[in-house]
Parts: sequence; structure tokens; C-alpha cells
Amino acid sequence: MKIRCVITDDEPYARKGLQGYIGQIDFLELVAVCESAVELNTFLKQEQVDLLFLDIEMPYLSGIDLLKTLANPPKVIFTTAYEKYAVQGYELEVLDYLLKPVSFDRFLRAANKAFDYFSLQQQVKPQQEYFFVKVDNKLEKVVIADILFAEGMENYIVIYTKDKKLITHLTLKMLQERLPADKFVQPHKSYLVAIDKIDAIEGNTLGISGYQVPVSRYQKEEIMQRILQDKILKR
Repeated sequence: MKIRCVITDDEPYARKGLQGYIGQIDFLELVAVCESAVELNTFLKQEQVDLLFLDIEMPYLSGIDLLKTLANPPKVIFTTAYEKYAVQGYELEVLDYLLKPVSFDRFLRAANKAFDYFSLQQQVKPQQEYFFVKVDNKLEKVVIADILFAEGMENYIVIYTKDKKLITHLTLKMLQERLPADKFVQPHKSYLVAIDKIDAIEGNTLGISGYQVPVSRYQKEEIMQRILQDKILKR
């Protein structure tokens, strides 16, 4: 297994050091080196990668601010000189948080954590058609093909299907990891939508079986392009 990764840091010395470390680890494949979050944003619109080694404090746009604008970001290992962002990092569900200067043994631990994560992801059966969620005091079966969309509501989510509405104590991120990435899109931080269930696109909203789902203004162009490409390809 090869993990496709990108280094993003505005410090030349830091970039060079990370490049040297990645070169020592056979399961990491370095596909790009970026000098800013703005450059990385452009690159991610052209290429798909698995893992970002991402600095936080950079000119124009911080690593944290960039992640907040991405609908489906790659997994991230922060590399920073500042401890103060650790809480925010884990709220964004990053794989690890490395403080500069980063030693090779600490880098290797983070890389191994990434390897374990992606190995586990590969074990998930792509043909999975359903899963169970806990609703009140019982387990409810959710057929993936029946999902219209899901809405995040602080510490629980609401899953809307063709026939019912299920409220369960999951995060939107946890649900997203159970769903096929090619069939669902996140138009807003609080919503996941089944692309083939979209009936209409009007302004900053998606129409789905009589429901209206908002589209974030920060992600509108990217999301609309993804939706329209999917619809056109299936015509």
C-alpha cells in the first residue's frame, strides 16, 4: 500500500526536512510540495491525495482555515511550532499533531498511525449495502441506497430516508466514513447528501424529495461542479 501525501509549509528548511523523512519510509509517496495553503488549495482541485503534512501558521490562509473550506479533505498530520492549536486540530479529526522541530522517530510514529488508519479503511467492504444505527433503545437498519441526506445536530445526526427519519448519536464524520465517497457529497458542514437523490439546484439550496438543503458559499463552486459532473456522466 502506498499513501499519497503532500507537504505544505512556508519554511524551506521544514519542507526539506519532511521530504527527507518521507524518503526513508517506503509506504509514503510524496506527490507534491506546496509553499502555502493557497497553493495547496489549487493543487487539491486537480489531484486526489490521501494525506497532508500541513503547517498551520502561513501567509494569507492558515492550514486550519483551509481545512474548514474543504468539503472532503484528505487526512491530515499537522506540523507546527505552536502547541496552542492542538485542541482545534483534534476537533478537525487530524491523525496526529507534530511539534517542530520534528524528530524522525516522532515522525515515524505519526506515519505508522496513518498506515494503520488507511489499512483499516481498505478492510471495509466496498459492496456494503447497509449498516445499523442505535435509535432510542434499539438498532435500526439503514439501507445506503435509501438515504436521501443526513443532517448534523451537535452531538447527534438525523438520517432522512425514503420512508423514515432516524435520530442517532453519531457525528456526521462517523457517518461519512461508512458511506461510499463517490455517491455522497457534503454541501455544507452540517449536511451529507446522496448525489443521485438531488431533484433540483436553485441558488444556494439543493432540492431533495421536498426538502431544502443549504450549500455553503465557500464550497458552492466545487460542490456544484461535482454534482453536475455526476449527473452529466449518468445521463
